Amino acid sequence: MTRVAVLGLGEAGGRLAADLAAAGAEVAGHDPAVAGGAPDAQSAVRGADVVLSVNTAAVARAVAEGALPALRAGAVYADLNTTAPALKRELAGLAGDAFADVALLGPVPARGLGTPALASGPAAGAFAALLGPLGMPVEVVSGRAGDAAARKLLRSVFMKGVAAAAVESLEAAGAAGDAEWLRAELAAVLGEPLLDRLLAGSRTHAVRRVEEMEAAADLLRELGVEPRIAAASAGVLARLARGGR
Repeated sequence: MTRVAVLGLGEAGGRLAADLAAAGAEVAGHDPAVAGGAPDAQSAVRGADVVLSVNTAAVARAVAEGALPALRAGAVYADLNTTAPALKRELAGLAGDAFADVALLGPVPARGLGTPALASGPAAGAFAALLGPLGMPVEVVSGRAGDAAARKLLRSVFMKGVAAAAVESLEAAGAAGDAEWLRAELAAVLGEPLLDRLLAGSRTHAVRRVEEMEAAADLLRELGVEPRIAAASAGVLARLARGGR
């Protein structure tokens, strides 16, 4: 039986933990932000075959520093947070050969363990070997930490850009009295389920997605590309995070 420790039991981590248990894994959970589960990160990690850090970029390093002393030899420490490649490389420096940089490509609360994932870093192959049989579709990108994170951010420029455009155009349509007409037009192009997900997700996860798009903008600058769409998307999300329409 594969033993999995899930650090972070919010929407995404909680769904992954439940799905892993249903798939036959032995799961221990700890949430750094909420009382409950294992009494501390090291208690959850001790004896695990693979550790999944599902928190935020802001606490990813602190969670790793707290958990890694209890990681057994041969186990995998996988960081699933959406963050900049540079931070993933920092975490790889802490975890060494045990580290896997994992990027989830889809809404985890909706798709759970079936969410497609990219993995890079020294333990990417081991991560795929452990999680694949339990139901997670994992594509190994490379052995260099940060490559999976970079690919996700490049994808996010498009996905969050489309979401920001939908939010802004529908706000304008509402002011013009044409919201119902425009929503039908957008749904005809994107499909009603995707449109709903883009609009609802932009509001529900605005704070986290601002960080994501700021990281994407930084990556584009490093690549020599001016981040016009990424920066504009971050601006729309920041307004939503402040409670704007």
